[in-house]
Amino acid sequence: MNPVTLKKLKRFRSIKRGFWSFIILSIMIFISFFAECFINSRALLVYYNGDLYFPTYTNMIPGSRFNLGYEYETDYKELQKKIEQNNSSDFIIMPPVPYNPYENDLKSNSYPPFAPSLKERHFLGTDNVGRDILARLVYGFRTAIIFSFVLLIMNYTIGITIGCCMGYFGGKFDLFFQRIIEIWNNVPFLYVIIIIASIMIPNFMILLLIMAFFGWIGITWVMRTMTFKEKEKEYILAVRSLGASHARIIFKHIIPNTISVIVTFAPFAISGGIVSLTSLDYLGFGLPAPTPSWGELLSQGWQNMGAWWIVSSVVAALVITLMTVTFIGEGIREAFDPKLHTIYE
Repeated sequence: MNPVTLKKLKRFRSIKRGFWSFIILSIMIFISFFAECFINSRALLVYYNGDLYFPTYTNMIPGSRFNLGYEYETDYKELQKKIEQNNSSDFIIMPPVPYNPYENDLKSNSYPPFAPSLKERHFLGTDNVGRDILARLVYGFRTAIIFSFVLLIMNYTIGITIGCCMGYFGGKFDLFFQRIIEIWNNVPFLYVIIIIASIMIPNFMILLLIMAFFGWIGITWVMRTMTFKEKEKEYILAVRSLGASHARIIFKHIIPNTISVIVTFAPFAISGGIVSLTSLDYLGFGLPAPTPSWGELLSQGWQNMGAWWIVSSVVAALVITLMTVTFIGEGIREAFDPKLHTIYE
């Protein structure tokens, strides 16, 4: 690895707030990506009649396989009770939270939402239709973080390319895209979402395309300014005199020398994507039900103020996520800043 890069990484590690925030966020992402092993209605391991089963990442196993008398997917909590009653050598290992984000856990003579319960393993309670809050928080975080990363890649690909070209070529090319961006800025983003939501149910890909359609503008202005500054430096004039093509100058010299700006903006762009998706879901213009979503949980929380565990869980998850992402962004800015304008204790 480049010694300069190693020095920057070492500097980032020395910024404790940013480094530990990165560790916490990495753990959150790991748990969400492998959420089926921690929060799931399917068993992790079943030993039955001398055979081993691993239902978590396999195809549906019918209940008849375990002599439960039906052909649809096995209810592993029911199977666990049956094994315990039989006192046989068979056993079953369930995840710590034995509920999936779509499962309704209802009770007779009682209506959800239900308060947190350690006995029933609803550690953060249930929502207004009996679904586990913790399950929907974790799976909703996975959806939000994937959405934000994909949106970041799309926005950066478009914005960096156009911004560098605007700053490098200038002239009519720059003026043309300035007018395009001015028009884009005047298009009301929320109205576009409302119109599309009235015509069709927006899914993950449609929301992604709409937000990428408007989201590339911010990084474009930044890269345009940085390219204006970089293209007049001596090393650019030198490679140009050696006959390097425009594409090589932009992608091999200008962009690598503005990487500190690109990396610094990335964490804040990710937090912006999470907030945008949560806001749209809260307003009812986001992902369709019953997709796990923080915005949908937040909406439920405000509609059921007596169920304090709903809104407090979502707000706590949002605060932790946005704080860690912000601290990571500050740490990256400090580590990759060659002039070291600021010092973090």
